[in-house]
Amino acid sequence: MEILVMIIIGILLFVGIIGCFVPVMPGPPISYGGLLVFHFFSSHSIEENTLWFMAFVVIAVTVFDLWVQIYGVKKFGGTKKAVNGSIIGLIIGIFFLPPFGIIIGPFLGAFIGARMEENSDANKAIKIALGALAGFLAGTMLKLSVSLYIIYLVFQTIPSLW
Repeated sequence: MEILVMIIIGILLFVGIIGCFVPVMPGPPISYGGLLVFHFFSSHSIEENTLWFMAFVVIAVTVFDLWVQIYGVKKFGGTKKAVNGSIIGLIIGIFFLPPFGIIIGPFLGAFIGARMEENSDANKAIKIALGALAGFLAGTMLKLSVSLYIIYLVFQTIPSLW
């Protein structure tokens, strides 16, 4: 049974890392799910204070990630079309230009969305696209850091691995 639990934990942690890059998958909450499974269903446990702290961090990072990309677009004068273009560009980029589509997709999507707006010239659209890219990268790096830290917590708790 322990092996099955460890496989489930490994899958959740791996999918959590993937979810840091894919917009429809909440990476840190999935990784946190792996941490909870590890705590409650394996023969190892994490301190309760750590679980509560990580729950707070995961919620904060998830909210921040939703906000930061929109902020990046709006800070440079973009509207909802640029935000939506950035998200659509990311989804398309992941499937058609992996792994570079993760960076190129949001930029091109925000650029196209900004160009579709009234009175938007190419220079302004590039600034908006750079804002979207900066927001996406900031959110992704933060989510990735949290998910990697959760993996660290799991591995450092298993003494037989060291």
